[in-house]
Amino acid sequence: MRGQFPAIDIIGEPMEQAVPGKLQIGEWCLDPASGQISRAGETARIEARALRLLLCLAERPGEVVSIEELLDQVWPDVTVAPDSVYQAVASLRRLLGDDSREPAYIATVPRLGYRLVAAVRPWRDEAVVRTDVVPAVEGDAASEEAIALRGAGRRMRAGLLWFAGGAILLLLVAVFALHGKGVDRGRVANSVGQAERPVERSIAVLPFLDLTEGMQQEEFADGMTEELIDKLSKIAGLRVSSPTSVFYYKGKQVPVAELARALGVAYVLDGSVRKSGGRVRVAARLVRAENGFVIWSETYDRPFGDILMVQDEIAGEVTKTLQSSAELGVK
Repeated sequence: MRGQFPAIDIIGEPMEQAVPGKLQIGEWCLDPASGQISRAGETARIEARALRLLLCLAERPGEVVSIEELLDQVWPDVTVAPDSVYQAVASLRRLLGDDSREPAYIATVPRLGYRLVAAVRPWRDEAVVRTDVVPAVEGDAASEEAIALRGAGRRMRAGLLWFAGGAILLLLVAVFALHGKGVDRGRVANSVGQAERPVERSIAVLPFLDLTEGMQQEEFADGMTEELIDKLSKIAGLRVSSPTSVFYYKGKQVPVAELARALGVAYVLDGSVRKSGGRVRVAARLVRAENGFVIWSETYDRPFGDILMVQDEIAGEVTKTLQSSAELGVK
């Protein structure tokens, strides 16, 4: 499938891989020439490598693209670890507002690679259609017909307005009639809601901090967060907050208890990463949000190639800690 589009440069970097012009991917418009995506007035810039990866997936929508293929096409001149692919995918998911557990754009195919599940087609600007404009036609008969059509259009709009006004009036009457009961029910609902406690088997993985010197590994830290969310969400009976929810609080100074209430979880997992040369140090801790007590913590100092093993170990230790907690009543 490569080479089906004319080759262009992306953000000043020549690509061996041919790319298309503007594409519509799901709800987003992708402009490879400018390295930007836009949707409903919202515009974001994509890092060059992440953009190349998205284009590789867009050339084969619905198909599984292996990690080896992505490494070959996105990083053709350098040797990098598979974690670079995970980081780029995590970055794209954040930009697109995607959820790895219920993907609308990029789905992970375990042990195989990634698949673009969103529809892909060339971008077309849709023209605005006006129903009240009739083209001018030569001749008196055509003019009379155009006038008649305009009048019919106005009458139709007026009828719709009357209908909408009547519906709104009936709705207001119903609201006032039920107001007394509604207030009482609202008070009861509020008191019940305030008494509700979050589901015990629920957790939020907060964005891991990049503590590397110069803080140049933010994408690596975000990728660690995404992968841990993905692994924990596969545990039966455990409710995990989505990446979109937790990344909203990235960089914000919010108390753990308040953050947990907002996300509706009983536990919070946070941590940090440091990367130096070929080694990585990952620190993680599990906090009971209700009282702020740390119920588990660990630091892993491993070769960079063992990062996937570290993620598995953290997910496993968190699961065992939750299962052995007396608060959960799990024997």
